[in-house]
Amino acid sequence: MAAAAGVSVTTVSLVMNNVESRISDDTRRRVKDAARAVGYAPSSVARGLRTQQTRTVGLISDQIATTPFAGRMLAGAQDAARENGHLVYLVDTGGDEGIESEAIRSLTAQQVDAMIYACMWHRVVDVPDGIPAQTVFLDCRPAGGGYRSVVPDDRAGGLTAVRELVAAGHRRIAYLDTEDPGPIASRLRHEGYLQALAEVGVTADPALHVRAETSAHGGRAAMERLLDLGEDRPTGVFCFNDRMAAGVYIAAHRRGLDIPRDLSVVGYDDQQLIAAEQDPPLTTVALPHYDMGRWAMEVALGVRAEGDEDAAHQMECPVIRRDSVGPPPAHVGKQNRRRASHTERPPKAAPDR
Repeated sequence: MAAAAGVSVTTVSLVMNNVESRISDDTRRRVKDAARAVGYAPSSVARGLRTQQTRTVGLISDQIATTPFAGRMLAGAQDAARENGHLVYLVDTGGDEGIESEAIRSLTAQQVDAMIYACMWHRVVDVPDGIPAQTVFLDCRPAGGGYRSVVPDDRAGGLTAVRELVAAGHRRIAYLDTEDPGPIASRLRHEGYLQALAEVGVTADPALHVRAETSAHGGRAAMERLLDLGEDRPTGVFCFNDRMAAGVYIAAHRRGLDIPRDLSVVGYDDQQLIAAEQDPPLTTVALPHYDMGRWAMEVALGVRAEGDEDAAHQMECPVIRRDSVGPPPAHVGKQNRRRASHTERPPKAAPDR
């Protein structure tokens, strides 16, 4: 480069490192033209030796990279990394512990400036061996605490979802839950469901809490059981996810019911190509994937000072209002109305968390 520009090596170094000096604009232009001609790029390794930074971040996930549903977490993390001059090394383990262990070793050997451990869905995880102390956990909570983490506020999300139905006048409301009671999101959303009913003095009917596969098939089967209750059937349904809600649509249409005239439905996730594509479009609660990914990256890089090592940061899950919620049907059966009058009590204030 020095030979091509007709200058000294020192001059080239000063120009390429943007060091203030008395070098003329013409000389700077010649040096940069020479750099482009030879395809010069600064060495990140050499820069890292000088600054003790590699300008890279390691992100280990179970299956986020191969699932469009949660891909917005990666988008948020990558946008935050790029804005702060960092490159993201992504390793998708597919849930394989061997691949995960090797990824942690490799990224640590690469001396990444920060590391993020991400999960496909909200759960409590055991801290992997060898993971750095400053790792940020994304969409999961480390067992025992000790690390900063960010998760969706699923309890408030369930509360928000059922309040949509309550505000429309519904009191006979079902919750279609996952058949596996293990996921923390299942418990938290159910707690939100119960709180929303308690706020208007309604005692939850256990018959309206139905567990099934978290799929359209599971949602359809669960809804068919609820519709078999006849006059005791619910007029509103809150679903653990949008796929179950899609099954509710199928069951309702097979029985000749119109949504939302005869049955109101609220989903959860705002899953791409599902919620907005229903007929009518589905009212749902959105998981804040993009915002969680951005938060995790900014905390990992020290741009954001938030984060408690003993309590996960909970991010709001906003309701996305579309066309699947309306008032309960005027022809609700006498037995349904009688049951509501027996279970409904004067409302008691139940403050949000």
